[in-house]
Amino acid sequence: MSRESLPIGSLVLGVDPGLNITGYGVVEVTAGAPKLCEAGVVRTKSGASLHARVREVYDGISEVIAAHRLTALALEKLYTHYKRPTTAILMGHARGVICLAGEQAGVPVFDYAATRVKKLATGSGHAPKEQIQIAMQREFRLPAPPEPADVADALAIALCHLYMMNSALPT
Repeated sequence: MSRESLPIGSLVLGVDPGLNITGYGVVEVTAGAPKLCEAGVVRTKSGASLHARVREVYDGISEVIAAHRLTALALEKLYTHYKRPTTAILMGHARGVICLAGEQAGVPVFDYAATRVKKLATGSGHAPKEQIQIAMQREFRLPAPPEPADVADALAIALCHLYMMNSALPT
């Protein structure tokens, strides 16, 4: 991967893909610490068809993309335990429409392994969700840990992209 530095003012959208809840966070590169611009979730309707749910994820992420002049979209790589192949297939649907939304908007898409994201955020590649939430609370000086955990994961993914692209930041 190229290690070209992101200029100040660059906006990175981090996405934690899911069919029930997709977390997202928009982070800006500043001269100091990265700045949180927006964060939230795209929730799909419980019991809706797969087709309707992927459309909701696509529409929600497309709306976030349209609201910002993004430099990049970063999301978690697909991973599943061999005992849960259905999870990987369902997650692949969500990731696919997120990649499509980025591509259609002309935003470069990058993906990162969950272990890399966790290691950069906490120092441990196997950190639990609560540890990621606390790390993101500290990083962005929030009054409480981001809720739900999908939001914290998305922020950590955005920060991972910033760290990987900016040689001045830890790798």
